[in-house]
Amino acid sequence: MPERLRKFIGMIILVGFVIVYSLVVITIPIQNIPGAWLWFFYALAGLAWVPPAGLIIRWMQKPTPGREGG
Repeated sequence: MPERLRKFIGMIILVGFVIVYSLVVITIPIQNIPGAWLWFFYALAGLAWVPPAGLIIRWMQKPTPGREGG
């Protein structure tokens, strides 16, 4: 797969993931988490999206096989 296409697909996936993730994170505490624990939930949720996003970005940056350099 060409690098430009992989980066475009990765960008679409990353934007979609962040939108869906943020909507899920917004709706969970409204029903389930008492007020005193909201700060902890949002701190944890604010960091939890980073590893999956990092995997997507790493995939986007992977060089095309057979091409040298960048």
